Amino acid sequence: MERARHLLVVDDDPEIRDMLHDFLVKSGFRVSTAGDGREMARVLAQWPVDLIVLDVMLPGEDGTSLCRSLRAKSETPVIMLTAMGSEVDRIVGLEVGADDYLVKPFSARELLARIRAILRRCGGPEPVRERPRVLGFAGWSLDQGRRELRTPDRVVVHLSQGEYALLGTLLERAPQVVERTELLEKHRGDTSIPFDRSIDIQISRLRRKLEEGPGGSALIKTVRGIGYQFTATVVDQGESVSSGTSAGTGRGA
Repeated sequence: MERARHLLVVDDDPEIRDMLHDFLVKSGFRVSTAGDGREMARVLAQWPVDLIVLDVMLPGEDGTSLCRSLRAKSETPVIMLTAMGSEVDRIVGLEVGADDYLVKPFSARELLARIRAILRRCGGPEPVRERPRVLGFAGWSLDQGRRELRTPDRVVVHLSQGEYALLGTLLERAPQVVERTELLEKHRGDTSIPFDRSIDIQISRLRRKLEEGPGGSALIKTVRGIGYQFTATVVDQGESVSSGTSAGTGRGA
């Protein structure tokens, strides 16, 4: 039997923690809870976690800072919870590496839908093939088995789960233009909002990382009013030497 996915809910409100714990356990997940960054660190040190639901307003170190620190060493998906509904606040969360966000008050069922959408997206090699492959472009390579992006100088560039999935889609569709609405539907599931800027933020982060290697600054072209186009020729370089995933994806036994 496949193991239950392990979720970590970090919120300083005990009522919200208990409500989400009970609801998500009934939905088939294993759930741990934490009230602040220190408790969150203790859970992460003890068990592998598949996804973190992280409140922004926490005592001590806030959720935005915790997400930034986590993203520097792990690809574990993060959904931010915030009482601040402005676009700027949401963009900040996405900029530091969150995969999604919800504004309080929120529906537990909507949170569940977003959790399932992210876990589906992260559940296997992207793009889907019989075996993981290595895709090459402009001297770069994306190894789907190792889930590694390498520059032409063979330097590994760290990608979040969302960035990895987004790049995989653009490479698979190159040189076609991929519409923003299609990217939202594919990478946010049925909860996508057509005017949501999450895809734009992920594209910006991905572009900055591509700029870490030579020739990477112009690989993703914005097609105004439509979406994005990967401009380089993509070559299938054969099977990956590994069908596993890289460390820090939040997988556990």
